[in-house]
Amino acid sequence: MPTRRSRFASPGRGWAQVGADLIRMAESVSDTAHHGAPLPHGLPGDVLDEVDSALGPRVIPSAGVGESQALARLGDLVARHGLDLTHTRTAAHLQPPPLTVAVVADALAGATNASLDTYDSGPATLAIEQWMIAALADLAGLGAGAGGVFGPGGSYSNLLALLIARDHAASALGLDTRTDGTGALPRPVVFCSRIAHFSIHRACAALGLGESAVVGIDVDDDHRMLPAALESALAAAGDRTPVAVVATAGTTDFGTVDPLPEIAAIARRRGVWLHVDAAYGFGSLFSDRLAGLVEGIDRADSITLDLHKIGWQPAAASVLLLADSGRFAAVDRSVSYLNPTDDIEAGYGGLLGQTLQTTRRPDVLKVAATFLAYGRLGLGSMLDRCHELARHAEQRIATEPHLELIAPVTLTTVVFRYRCADLDAVNAELRRRLIRSGAALIGRTRVVTAGADRPQVCLKLTLLNPEAHEADIDALFDDIIRVALEVEAENTRALSTDADALEASHEH
Repeated sequence: MPTRRSRFASPGRGWAQVGADLIRMAESVSDTAHHGAPLPHGLPGDVLDEVDSALGPRVIPSAGVGESQALARLGDLVARHGLDLTHTRTAAHLQPPPLTVAVVADALAGATNASLDTYDSGPATLAIEQWMIAALADLAGLGAGAGGVFGPGGSYSNLLALLIARDHAASALGLDTRTDGTGALPRPVVFCSRIAHFSIHRACAALGLGESAVVGIDVDDDHRMLPAALESALAAAGDRTPVAVVATAGTTDFGTVDPLPEIAAIARRRGVWLHVDAAYGFGSLFSDRLAGLVEGIDRADSITLDLHKIGWQPAAASVLLLADSGRFAAVDRSVSYLNPTDDIEAGYGGLLGQTLQTTRRPDVLKVAATFLAYGRLGLGSMLDRCHELARHAEQRIATEPHLELIAPVTLTTVVFRYRCADLDAVNAELRRRLIRSGAALIGRTRVVTAGADRPQVCLKLTLLNPEAHEADIDALFDDIIRVALEVEAENTRALSTDADALEASHEH
């Protein structure tokens, strides 16, 4: 009797079929991409409606079309109407093209359907995560007592870090936030630079501290936290309880790194928890050339890092590292149906006590596959290449009288704008027009520039494709300037028309 293929995947028997399905789907959509563009052409509403229409009525079908047709349909929709992160003109966000080895290993993670909460939910993946955490902690320069856990994103890792820091501050005062609640802390406060990631504010809100607990510290002209301003803010805390100082290693807008050694010295002298949000900048440690940017990170109490930024992983691949793994006691729980004490003592425990999650997929597999395939230096060379592209973009801007560089390059981010009379309108419409055409994807932000009294719209490149070339950057800037001139001319004509109409109305 012939053996019937199971409809279920497994890392053993069914894994070969999973791989075959991936290859077949890739082949079926290989000729249906955006015809060399990073995004589909068209207005957002039209593109979204076309995808919705192709899926059919918004009801769960009573009968399926079969595996092959389902995969082919979704693959085709994503290829035609999705984002191509491998395109050399995709440069908007901290969203890299994922490495093939990581994508395949991510499918392996799905095939295992393992969880990291207990030993019997996935022994191999449990050991792989512990191995990977130890390796990352070693790379960060943390001691033998360090630990960590993977999570669903940098915002989550920052939340978990501040939860642990909050309980550490409460414990120092002889309080217990588990039983007494956050209200037991006298006026808790968190210090971070005024351009720190918004997830710090969200975390404080979620933890019951309130967003008003966040004290924004001034930054210098290079967008780095001023140690003297931090020292003054801590000195002025009065009867408030400092929960944490949050330093940023790789700001979202500029890629800049706060002065970690000085901030660490202040935090240690004041006895305050130091968290380093290195979601973007941790990858500097892969590069011998750029590792010095995060000097002092080894003095942190906790570190957030995202390998789905510099690391070229499919999202999500975030990690929270703790210098003292014992601090995970703040979230430790023993549940009779998962990790009873006698099972833990017998070696059947897991990582339930190091996270707010229960079921947690083994995202570590793609990360481990990547490091085993390329090593630290392999990833470092990718980062060096992206940094070289950013420096080339910086130099190109310097040669263009129509463009203005807003901040020097630190990592792979380039912030600039098109010079014109109506800065906000032209730069914003320029970006939208590039997206609508499908020709390029660049980012935007708002920055208070020299001589300005308010934030103004600026443009941003986040260059994370190590296979791009300088010629690709030059071609992108050629398009930016061409479209900007068109937008500026249209705006000028519109303003002139409005002025003529206003004058005519006054005459009448």
